Amino acid sequence: MRVLKTALLLSAATLPAVAHAEDAETIIVSANRTQQSTSEVAQSVTVITLDDIATRQSAGVADLLRSVPGITVTSNGGLGTTTSVNIRGAESDQTVALFDGVKLNDPSTPGGGFNFGNLLTGNIERIEVVRGSQSVLWGSQAIGGVVNIVTRAPTEKLALNLASEYGWRDTARVVGNISGKFGPVSANVGAGYLRTDGFSTFNETRGGTERDGYRNIGANAKFNIALSDAVSVDLRGWYSDGKVGIDGFPPPTYSFGDTPEFARTKELIGYAGLNAALFDGRFRNRIAYTLTDTRRRNVDLTGGIEFETFNAKGRNERFEYQGNFDITDAASATFGAETEKASFRTSSYGGPFAIASARINSFYGQLSAKPVAGLTLSAGLRHDDHDTFGGKTTFSTSALFTPNEGNTVLRASYGEGFKTPSLYQLFSDYGNKLLRPESSRSWDAGITQKLLDGRIEVGATWFHRDTRNLINFISCRLPLTGICSGRPNGTYDNVAKARAQGLEFTLALKPVDALRVQANYGYVDAINAMTGLDLARRPRHSVNVSADYDWAFGLKTGATITHVGASFDNAANTRKLDGYALVDLRAAFPVTHNIELYGRIENLFNEQYETSLRYGTPRRAAYAGVRLAF
Repeated sequence: MRVLKTALLLSAATLPAVAHAEDAETIIVSANRTQQSTSEVAQSVTVITLDDIATRQSAGVADLLRSVPGITVTSNGGLGTTTSVNIRGAESDQTVALFDGVKLNDPSTPGGGFNFGNLLTGNIERIEVVRGSQSVLWGSQAIGGVVNIVTRAPTEKLALNLASEYGWRDTARVVGNISGKFGPVSANVGAGYLRTDGFSTFNETRGGTERDGYRNIGANAKFNIALSDAVSVDLRGWYSDGKVGIDGFPPPTYSFGDTPEFARTKELIGYAGLNAALFDGRFRNRIAYTLTDTRRRNVDLTGGIEFETFNAKGRNERFEYQGNFDITDAASATFGAETEKASFRTSSYGGPFAIASARINSFYGQLSAKPVAGLTLSAGLRHDDHDTFGGKTTFSTSALFTPNEGNTVLRASYGEGFKTPSLYQLFSDYGNKLLRPESSRSWDAGITQKLLDGRIEVGATWFHRDTRNLINFISCRLPLTGICSGRPNGTYDNVAKARAQGLEFTLALKPVDALRVQANYGYVDAINAMTGLDLARRPRHSVNVSADYDWAFGLKTGATITHVGASFDNAANTRKLDGYALVDLRAAFPVTHNIELYGRIENLFNEQYETSLRYGTPRRAAYAGVRLAF
């Protein structure tokens, strides 16, 4: 088995490498806040399509993101536990997470980031990933990049999709959605349920014995009401209720181990927008209100009695206007204004609530032009005004050139990013109201080449990013002077700088219509620019290879190989996380035109690994299910 495993990894390493091949007609919105094909986008992007999601069969969005070049995913256990997504070595709370265009980031977390642990793949149509600093269009936190989750769109005809599966450790999942058009109303409504006995959050190889299960109930909806040919109303919503077992630090040793605790997270997203197209569609306007409400609660069940150890609520309310104007056939403008109010409250061990809020007002604009055939240029500017730290202005520019109608594409982009201090960093007991925003400057340049009528596509991108004013927690000792005055337990300060650079290779092969091979290799050199040490949990090397074959009699088979290199679990680089390799197999077979059976084996060779020191990861597991489409 070890010989076979080594052979598979060596075969993967020989491929220069892509996670997902971008078809020239794949549409992406999050790169420039308007619909464009990926062949017209100068930024480094990856689109995970509905076909990719169905083929991979993954239950969690984080599992799909692992295969994107430049992305690192770390989890404190299984589904539902804290899961971080780092893009090109940036911090996890420097990633903007969007759900149908609505910002997901939770103001009640210490860094104001988003936990991907409760985000499941049910009823998701595609995932867009834009790498590099993108604050001109997406504002605070877009230092590493943007992840936009897009749910299924309404269909013209009535359609029903159902899926159900069962597998390892009594894991069961049911997902369904119905969509259609009824007069001027287009709608898509879906729901899902997942439960599993799971595995110990405290790694079973280190002594963990109890199974920390997980349960999630979710629902989503999209409605579009056409008031006229030029005016429409958009209504969107998403709800998730997750409950997961966690482990802690029990007495008398207070070292990490099994505990009877659970964490519950309820997330609600709402969107209401009015769209108006003027001047024969050349001037497209959107005004909207968005809401993100996240509520978290941790409970200890020691002795059979519920004791709340943590309670938090984070809320974002945003009013936004966006305009897209086609100035000429070769020039266009995107511009907008936003005002956002973020608020939070937190309490630990039954103590009083800490409560705070802040507002940020923003204006942005971007011009795009095609001065000659094959050349696309863009430049943008944004200004944000925060009611605590003041203003911040960011700039971006990009260029794309193809001399042969897309067979060869040269790309280059420069972007600036910033992240406002979180409410916790500003106003908690450890807060510092004098904090400045974290800021970044990043650039990348790359080339994509198609060969043999598109049956081979190779690409390479080099990137570099410098980040300043990083906010870290600092300890305070007697005598308490300067920034430590009145902060005996420590505070936050702008004390760090970081540098990240690296290379992303992609490869897509389609030697025959029935066979698809996609691969990528990512090299990320992310260090603390003050000390020269590696940033925690940032492996330098990752390889992903996926191959799928469609047999003539209908059977579909595939495999994915993922290799992640070694990293350090802490900033001091004294605790090492070993590299690991995972092999997944999958198959699907259409019984009828409307019914498909599918199944997969994850972690085929039962690899024992950790993405966070002492936290468990899933072992070898098998699942089988059925999909219905009418």
